[in-house]
Amino acid sequence: MKDASAGFITTQLEALLNWARKNSLWPFPFGTACCAIEFMGAVSSRYDISRFGAEVVRFSPRQSDLLLVMGTVTYKQAPILKRIYDQMCEPKWVVAFGVCASTGGFYDNYHTLPGIDEVIPVDAYIPGCPPRPEQLFDCLLKIQDGILGTREKESTEK
Repeated sequence: MKDASAGFITTQLEALLNWARKNSLWPFPFGTACCAIEFMGAVSSRYDISRFGAEVVRFSPRQSDLLLVMGTVTYKQAPILKRIYDQMCEPKWVVAFGVCASTGGFYDNYHTLPGIDEVIPVDAYIPGCPPRPEQLFDCLLKIQDGILGTREKESTEK
């Protein structure tokens, strides 16, 4: 006779949903400068972002859950960025890709937003001008760990 528990997996519904979310991030690229070109390289066959479950790039905020802001954002673009963020479904994550999205970059003038965190909350910052695709992949792995809750567990154990 076979073991009665063979073939059954028990888990919590929240853990199952987080596992599905972790492996199916759908990015929305908000690219305004050279960082967007680097993102195009990251989704190409050479680097293959699909290894991380984020290959379904969506250009509709209602179909995406990962907002990648790449490049310089001006004060005139800030309301548009806020509207895109508001249209995304929960749960959602935001990445400031590059130094221009993170801090305004080397632009110190009246029309450049000094970081997108003045308009929307940011979950992860990727430094560099422009950042390498490997930095994007490292950020995706950290976001995936955060979705599963492993990052909080590691920090509380220390």
